[in-house]
Amino acid sequence: MAESPPLLDPVQLGAYFALIEVVDLLRHAIEQQLREAGDLSYVQFQLLARLNGAPEGSHRMTDLADGVVYSRSGLTYQAGLLEKAGLVTRAPSPEDERSVTVTITDAGRERVQRVLPGHAEVVSRMLFQPLSGKDVETLAGLLQPVREHMRSTPPRSAARRRRR
Repeated sequence: MAESPPLLDPVQLGAYFALIEVVDLLRHAIEQQLREAGDLSYVQFQLLARLNGAPEGSHRMTDLADGVVYSRSGLTYQAGLLEKAGLVTRAPSPEDERSVTVTITDAGRERVQRVLPGHAEVVSRMLFQPLSGKDVETLAGLLQPVREHMRSTPPRSAARRRRR
Protein backbone atom coordinates (compact mmCIF):
# COMPACT_ATOMS: atom_id res chain seq x y z
CA MET A 1 0.00 0.00 0.00
CA ALA A 2 1.39 3.41 -0.98
CA GLU A 3 2.17 5.83 1.80
CA SER A 4 0.22 9.07 1.99
CA PRO A 5 2.31 12.14 1.29
CA PRO A 6 3.27 13.96 4.48
CA LEU A 7 1.02 16.81 5.51
CA LEU A 8 2.43 20.28 5.88
CA ASP A 9 3.08 21.37 9.43
CA PRO A 10 1.49 24.66 10.59
CA VAL A 11 4.65 26.71 9.92
CA GLN A 12 5.01 25.28 6.41
CA LEU A 13 1.33 25.83 5.70
CA GLY A 14 1.55 29.43 6.93
CA ALA A 15 4.64 30.08 4.80
CA TYR A 16 2.96 28.57 1.76
CA PHE A 17 -0.21 30.66 2.13
CA ALA A 18 1.81 33.82 2.80
CA LEU A 19 3.90 33.22 -0.32
CA ILE A 20 0.83 32.60 -2.49
CA GLU A 21 -0.91 35.71 -1.17
CA VAL A 22 2.19 37.88 -1.70
CA VAL A 23 2.60 36.58 -5.26
CA ASP A 24 -1.09 37.09 -6.06
CA LEU A 25 -1.19 40.64 -4.65
CA LEU A 26 2.05 41.63 -6.38
CA ARG A 27 1.00 40.13 -9.70
CA HIS A 28 -2.38 41.89 -9.55
CA ALA A 29 -0.69 45.27 -8.99
CA ILE A 30 1.86 44.61 -11.74
CA GLU A 31 -0.82 43.54 -14.22
CA GLN A 32 -2.79 46.70 -13.51
CA GLN A 33 0.29 48.89 -14.03
CA LEU A 34 1.25 47.10 -17.26
CA ARG A 35 -2.26 47.49 -18.69
CA GLU A 36 -2.41 51.19 -17.82
CA ALA A 37 1.14 52.09 -18.90
CA GLY A 38 1.57 49.88 -21.95
CA ASP A 39 -1.60 47.93 -22.77
CA LEU A 40 0.30 44.71 -21.99
CA SER A 41 -0.62 41.57 -20.12
CA TYR A 42 1.80 40.16 -17.57
CA VAL A 43 2.85 37.36 -19.94
CA GLN A 44 3.31 39.78 -22.84
CA PHE A 45 5.56 41.93 -20.66
CA GLN A 46 7.57 38.86 -19.62
CA LEU A 47 8.06 37.91 -23.27
CA LEU A 48 9.09 41.40 -24.33
CA ALA A 49 11.42 41.81 -21.33
CA ARG A 50 13.15 38.47 -22.08
CA LEU A 51 13.53 39.36 -25.74
CA ASN A 52 14.73 42.86 -24.87
CA GLY A 53 17.42 41.36 -22.63
CA ALA A 54 18.60 38.81 -25.19
CA PRO A 55 21.81 39.72 -27.07
CA GLU A 56 20.16 39.38 -30.50
CA GLY A 57 16.66 40.29 -29.25
CA SER A 58 15.46 36.80 -30.23
CA HIS A 59 14.51 33.48 -28.67
CA ARG A 60 12.97 30.25 -29.88
CA MET A 61 9.30 29.96 -28.92
CA THR A 62 9.93 26.78 -26.89
CA ASP A 63 12.69 28.50 -24.90
CA LEU A 64 10.39 31.45 -24.21
CA ALA A 65 7.58 29.13 -23.10
CA ASP A 66 9.94 27.38 -20.69
CA GLY A 67 11.34 30.66 -19.40
CA VAL A 68 7.99 32.17 -18.55
CA VAL A 69 6.42 28.78 -17.69
CA TYR A 70 3.58 29.12 -20.15
CA SER A 71 2.04 26.59 -22.50
CA ARG A 72 3.28 26.47 -26.07
CA SER A 73 -0.19 27.13 -27.46
CA GLY A 74 -0.76 30.00 -25.02
CA LEU A 75 2.57 31.51 -25.92
CA THR A 76 1.80 31.19 -29.63
CA TYR A 77 -1.41 33.14 -29.05
CA GLN A 78 0.35 35.85 -27.01
CA ALA A 79 3.18 36.14 -29.55
CA GLY A 80 0.53 36.51 -32.26
CA LEU A 81 -1.04 39.42 -30.40
CA LEU A 82 2.37 41.04 -29.95
CA GLU A 83 3.16 40.51 -33.62
CA LYS A 84 -0.16 42.06 -34.65
CA ALA A 85 0.72 45.09 -32.49
CA GLY A 86 4.11 45.35 -34.24
CA LEU A 87 6.08 44.59 -31.07
CA VAL A 88 7.66 41.31 -32.26
CA THR A 89 8.22 39.36 -35.45
CA ARG A 90 8.09 35.59 -35.86
CA ALA A 91 10.05 33.53 -38.37
CA PRO A 92 11.32 29.99 -38.84
CA SER A 93 14.46 29.39 -36.82
CA PRO A 94 17.65 29.48 -38.89
CA GLU A 95 18.99 26.48 -36.92
CA ASP A 96 15.86 24.32 -37.12
CA GLU A 97 13.02 25.01 -39.53
CA ARG A 98 10.60 23.20 -37.21
CA SER A 99 11.19 25.89 -34.57
CA VAL A 100 9.92 29.45 -34.60
CA THR A 101 12.07 32.37 -33.50
CA VAL A 102 10.51 35.48 -31.98
CA THR A 103 12.38 38.78 -32.29
CA ILE A 104 11.56 42.05 -30.57
CA THR A 105 11.08 45.08 -32.81
CA ASP A 106 12.12 48.68 -32.12
CA ALA A 107 8.49 49.37 -31.16
CA GLY A 108 8.66 46.45 -28.72
CA ARG A 109 11.83 47.84 -27.14
CA GLU A 110 10.17 51.24 -26.83
CA ARG A 111 7.15 49.66 -25.12
CA VAL A 112 9.38 47.89 -22.60
CA GLN A 113 11.18 51.16 -21.85
CA ARG A 114 7.84 52.92 -21.39
CA VAL A 115 6.45 50.45 -18.85
CA LEU A 116 9.69 49.60 -17.03
CA PRO A 117 9.88 52.61 -14.66
CA GLY A 118 6.34 52.04 -13.38
CA HIS A 119 6.94 48.30 -13.18
CA ALA A 120 10.06 48.83 -11.07
CA GLU A 121 8.18 51.29 -8.85
CA VAL A 122 5.38 48.79 -8.15
CA VAL A 123 7.83 45.97 -7.38
CA SER A 124 9.95 48.23 -5.18
CA ARG A 125 6.99 49.68 -3.28
CA MET A 126 5.07 46.47 -2.75
CA LEU A 127 7.82 43.88 -2.33
CA PHE A 128 11.01 45.59 -1.20
CA GLN A 129 9.90 48.71 0.70
CA PRO A 130 8.87 46.85 3.87
CA LEU A 131 12.18 44.95 3.92
CA SER A 132 15.66 45.98 4.96
CA GLY A 133 18.59 45.45 2.61
CA LYS A 134 19.59 42.44 4.69
CA ASP A 135 16.03 41.06 4.43
CA VAL A 136 16.19 41.36 0.63
CA GLU A 137 19.50 39.47 0.59
CA THR A 138 17.97 36.79 2.81
CA LEU A 139 14.88 36.53 0.62
CA ALA A 140 17.02 36.19 -2.51
CA GLY A 141 19.13 33.55 -0.78
CA LEU A 142 16.05 31.58 0.24
CA LEU A 143 14.36 31.73 -3.15
CA GLN A 144 17.40 30.78 -5.25
CA PRO A 145 17.64 27.13 -4.15
CA VAL A 146 13.85 26.76 -4.32
CA ARG A 147 13.83 28.07 -7.90
CA GLU A 148 16.76 25.80 -8.83
CA HIS A 149 14.96 22.82 -7.28
CA MET A 150 11.76 23.59 -9.18
CA ARG A 151 13.65 24.21 -12.44
CA SER A 152 15.49 20.87 -12.11
CA THR A 153 12.38 19.24 -13.56
CA PRO A 154 11.57 20.82 -16.92
CA PRO A 155 8.31 22.74 -17.07
CA ARG A 156 5.45 21.19 -18.99
CA SER A 157 6.25 23.31 -22.03
CA ALA A 158 9.60 21.50 -22.29
CA ALA A 159 8.23 18.01 -21.75
CA ARG A 160 8.11 15.64 -24.70
CA ARG A 161 4.75 15.62 -26.39
CA ARG A 162 2.74 12.44 -26.13
CA ARG A 163 1.82 10.72 -29.36
CA ARG A 164 -1.84 10.07 -29.86
